[in-house]
Amino acid sequence: MIREYIERALRKATYDKIEDGTFVGEVPGLQGVLANAATLEKCREQLAEVVEEWVLVRVARGLKVPSLGGIRVAVTGGK
Repeated sequence: MIREYIERALRKATYDKIEDGTFVGEVPGLQGVLANAATLEKCREQLAEVVEEWVLVRVARGLKVPSLGGIRVAVTGGK
């Protein structure tokens, strides 16, 4: 489920080359999810890690994770 969510997030991601020649990537709708790297591929890899960590932190804190293209991440209690 998380892997599908990350893949969907990367499909929505936007990338820009900035003045210093590096790339910055973000996922619209996922506040604070940003990455910056020397190459576009490295930026994409870093953005995938950021999305994963962002999802895990939100789940750990009991915060809602917005759906992306029908992909939902939901946690149910199971003690």
